[in-house]
Amino acid sequence: MIDLTGQQFGNYRLIKLLGSGGFASVYLGQHTRIASQQAAIKVLHLIEVDEQKFQQEAETSASLFQALYPEKAVRFINRGISGDRVIDLHNRWQKDCLDLQPTWVSILIGINDTWRRYDCNDPTSAQEFEESYRAMLESVKTNLQAKLLLCEPFVLPVPEDRKTWREDLDPKIDVVRKLTREYHAYLVPLDGIFTQAAALREPAFWASDGIHPSNAGDALIAQAWLRAVKAL
Repeated sequence: MIDLTGQQFGNYRLIKLLGSGGFASVYLGQHTRIASQQAAIKVLHLIEVDEQKFQQEAETSASLFQALYPEKAVRFINRGISGDRVIDLHNRWQKDCLDLQPTWVSILIGINDTWRRYDCNDPTSAQEFEESYRAMLESVKTNLQAKLLLCEPFVLPVPEDRKTWREDLDPKIDVVRKLTREYHAYLVPLDGIFTQAAALREPAFWASDGIHPSNAGDALIAQAWLRAVKAL
């Protein structure tokens, strides 16, 4: 657990940790303008693991959530690393997830596992992908009382060669859907959402290379994420 003493949430500065549990920590908060006013501030634990460290995507979701619910002291942590595959995420899972004791865990992983097959001839089979993914979810189930939010990896058909990637990516998307059911997780169906969006505007509008979202693509992800957690 990370000690947030000294940080400010709304009009209150956290001055003392009163207690901590699986889902939240409670601090004594001092009003920043009214010296005689103190309150108990409950801070929920939440971590988002995004495979490509798109800070803008994570920040967009966090900012929208905080704008909608300013009274909720929710702390978002992005632990994404650009280029990571599922095995890389699995290898750092203890430090970058379990040790932080989050109450929600959001995962987006898979496109780099597909990408490396086509640019480096270094494939990750659907079975290998599932084994690493399942091990992470099982560790959350065993060690935390966190809710799970799984995001589908996605690709759009720009440039043209991205169409061939479906052969590799689709089985990995099926794995994510399967694990969502097994672990009673929330699903953000990004592949379907981007496919539907590409019927309204050209695919490059949402992701110029079929992989990295544009500003509009970032907003689409944030909207889908917020709907999945029932914030919209």
